[in-house]
Amino acid sequence: MKWTQTLIPTLRDAPSDAEIVSHKLLLRAGLIRKLAGGVYTFLPLGLRALRKIETIIREEMNRAGAIEVLMPALQPPEIWEQSGRAETASNVLFKVKDSSGRQWFLSPTAEEVITTLAANEINSYRQLPKNFYQISLKFRDEIRPRFGLMRAKEFIMKDAYSFDTTDDGAMASYKKMYDAYTRIFARCGLQAFPVEADTGVIGGNHSHEFMVPAETGENEVAFCEGCGYAANIEKATSGLPKTAPREVGAAVEKFATPGVVTIEALSKAPYGVPANRQIKTLVYIADSKEVLVLIRGDDQLNETKFLAKTGAVAVRPATPEECHAILGAKPGSLGAVVNIPAGVKIYADERLRGANDMTTGANEDGFHFRNVSLERDIQVTEWFDLRTVRAGEPCVKCGKSLKIRRAIEVGHVFKLGTKYSEKLNATFLDETGVRKPSVMGCYGIGVTRTLQAVIEQSNDKDGIVWPLNVAPYQVCITPLSVVPESQAMQLAEKIYAELTAQGVDVILDDRDDRPGVKFKDADLVGFPIRVGLGEKSLAKGEVEIKPRNGPVQFVKTEEAVAAVIKLIAANTTASKPG
Repeated sequence: MKWTQTLIPTLRDAPSDAEIVSHKLLLRAGLIRKLAGGVYTFLPLGLRALRKIETIIREEMNRAGAIEVLMPALQPPEIWEQSGRAETASNVLFKVKDSSGRQWFLSPTAEEVITTLAANEINSYRQLPKNFYQISLKFRDEIRPRFGLMRAKEFIMKDAYSFDTTDDGAMASYKKMYDAYTRIFARCGLQAFPVEADTGVIGGNHSHEFMVPAETGENEVAFCEGCGYAANIEKATSGLPKTAPREVGAAVEKFATPGVVTIEALSKAPYGVPANRQIKTLVYIADSKEVLVLIRGDDQLNETKFLAKTGAVAVRPATPEECHAILGAKPGSLGAVVNIPAGVKIYADERLRGANDMTTGANEDGFHFRNVSLERDIQVTEWFDLRTVRAGEPCVKCGKSLKIRRAIEVGHVFKLGTKYSEKLNATFLDETGVRKPSVMGCYGIGVTRTLQAVIEQSNDKDGIVWPLNVAPYQVCITPLSVVPESQAMQLAEKIYAELTAQGVDVILDDRDDRPGVKFKDADLVGFPIRVGLGEKSLAKGEVEIKPRNGPVQFVKTEEAVAAVIKLIAANTTASKPG
């Protein structure tokens, strides 16, 4: 391709609404253009890079035995109602109506569609296992689309769905996808690592996210450099001990705390109750029912853990007015010792199990209780891990200090079990003629997000630094004179033809522009290899070969093509599909 024959509208400055470096570079390098919030047009260079990522994904999915299909983006609400997600996922669903007034959903994912297909087409264990995948547009009604392709209303995703006869078979399918993802991200040039993850509204009981370390990432990951433990902060646990036990003391005693409504205020004189000896009582409304949540005063509630453990569809903090109506006091004086309405469940964090000599609100504004024993004085419904881990806490596996870093999620694998197959009747007859539900897994990769994650991880002050495998063009030939009769242009045409004949993705910058502009654009777009042809170097019988992230090399003109091919081979051998 010649530069003047395509469209590469580079920008000196990024638009003001571009917040992170990868978003800025996508726009400045002429890869995408914004149509509306969360909706983008892919320009030629961006589309080329996107298609290369898709090719890598297809090669590895096919290698893992998955079968490509293409499912409709327009989906009937009935199958979502049957799965139970019409309500739980309603906040992200785009809803449209046809000319007859019938409602449809625009696909944010395809569990319902593929399970319906399996229900209709798979009847016997002899047809299993199967794993279907697609690469297609998805739509999610993001309230606040941001960071370019990272959180968009319309995006491209690879989603796959496995069907097995047994739990062991489902784990084998899960492992195949896990390994395929590892290869995919490595071939894309990404330093991605798997972490334990919450299953969210998709459900299931086994899940890993593939994360790309980035300061601008929307996820936080807790990890241990000692044993390799890693988990999304929404799932992470630590090896912190429970609250130090003390002997069960005297009976609960109420004492006045006028104006004290925070953990910090209670910890100061004249009260002097350390945060780790306080019980923080939170009131939540879970599926229209009031519940109490107890955690230690120096801990923070992890709402994702709470949501997952309770199984509630909709959870929100109670308002101060609701707290007063339920417990007789406003936040700051709440507790779970007295005046608990019948039927209100009390969930407590494991760190509080067995704790004595604690202080908590008395459910009377301006008063607290001391000498509280969790087991003696509070009727806990259920204990489980509810807190958010912090950096420096001991690893739950090896005891070394945990670290926390930000990251971008690019892929997610789930073991779904029979959640969808039971609800949507995706069953099979086993060897004995007994009908059973298929054991499912689902596996997603954000294709457009992966593209931006590559840029977020691979850039410098001059622009993008593309890995060879996903660069829109691997080589940019830059003659400093584009006059057809000039030596530079004639040699550029020759090198261009020879590299193209050998299957190299090459672009010839045939613009009649200043050398500085052409070099800056080449660095901004991030072509892995630039071949420069200037009159001075040509006078010596040489051309300049400049790797994007390396020093200039001067080679004889007759050796230029071979030198470029050698550079490409050195940087792609390790990432070829096996």
